[in-house]
Amino acid sequence: MNRVKRTLAPYLLVLPGGLWLLLFFVVPMVTMLSLSLQQGDIINGYRFTGHWQNYVDAITDYRVQMIRSLVYGLVTTVALIVMSFPIAYWIAFHGGKRKSTYLFLLLLPFFVSFVLRTISWRQILTDDGMLLHPLKEAGLVSSGFHILGTSYAVIFGLIYNFLPFMVLPIYVALERIDPRVVEAARDLYAAPMTAFRRVVFPLALPGVFAGVLMTFVPASSDYVNSAVLGSSETTMIGQVVQAQALANSNYPMASALSFFLMAVLLSGILLYARALGTEDVMNAAAR
Repeated sequence: MNRVKRTLAPYLLVLPGGLWLLLFFVVPMVTMLSLSLQQGDIINGYRFTGHWQNYVDAITDYRVQMIRSLVYGLVTTVALIVMSFPIAYWIAFHGGKRKSTYLFLLLLPFFVSFVLRTISWRQILTDDGMLLHPLKEAGLVSSGFHILGTSYAVIFGLIYNFLPFMVLPIYVALERIDPRVVEAARDLYAAPMTAFRRVVFPLALPGVFAGVLMTFVPASSDYVNSAVLGSSETTMIGQVVQAQALANSNYPMASALSFFLMAVLLSGILLYARALGTEDVMNAAAR
């Protein structure tokens, strides 16, 4: 009897989480997959017909928005790595007893709603806002210069809103590094950049890997920043999905777009993991 209990114990422990995923992830995903292959309208209802043309139409009609979303997500992710690593490095190695305070200050703006923060940046980036107006008055930029409604504004909003999702994983990875390892590299006459490149960065790869996963996927599928800070020329695929589902009630097209985006993002992540070397990352995390 005790042996049976020991055998069943691991499965009983994962049962609540497994049921949660089944009910709130697997079932909705299967339902949406079925919906993406249906035909009909909101009045007469939808029926499953195996209509793969929904995917063909999604790729044909909205490939520009799809590519734009992936480019925005990629640019945002690369910019976040460049910006977040110095921040996380400084807090981890030079924050001292105030590490928790610095992390709290980093997260403090994010106690405010995502939408409200984005709208606030809209007010800042307007032509008469607190950023451009003084520059125009001083003659540092031309009167016709504007940021709002451009790709720069959308990418800036994405970088701002997803910054902690990159900083925190990198910080956790750096925090686990024993300072004596870095000191040993310097004792062996390694230059600071060499020590960083050969010791610090490889040990921080698990954090970078997690940060990319946590920023590239939501940034590529985001629609709030492009809707609030962008224009019709910066429309992202998330806006298209929202419009098809809520404005046009074209649920099959919205589902097809969502599944196609998910497939593209998943393929990109798998390629990224393969290029980075998942085993090397896991080995680094285990040290």
